[in-house]
Amino acid sequence: MISKVIKIIIGLALIGLGAWTIYLWWGDLLTLIRGGIGLVLILAGLITFALVAD
Repeated sequence: MISKVIKIIIGLALIGLGAWTIYLWWGDLLTLIRGGIGLVLILAGLITFALVAD
């Protein structure tokens, strides 16, 4: 019983730390997402070409 409570507390602490870091670094996170969109679109195009080639 105690170990389950400790795991829940650790899980909540990690969720809280994750939310806090997203709040602090929101601008940097958006920059990473914007920078990754182009790469994802290129990858999606390559996968589409590979599917058409079959």
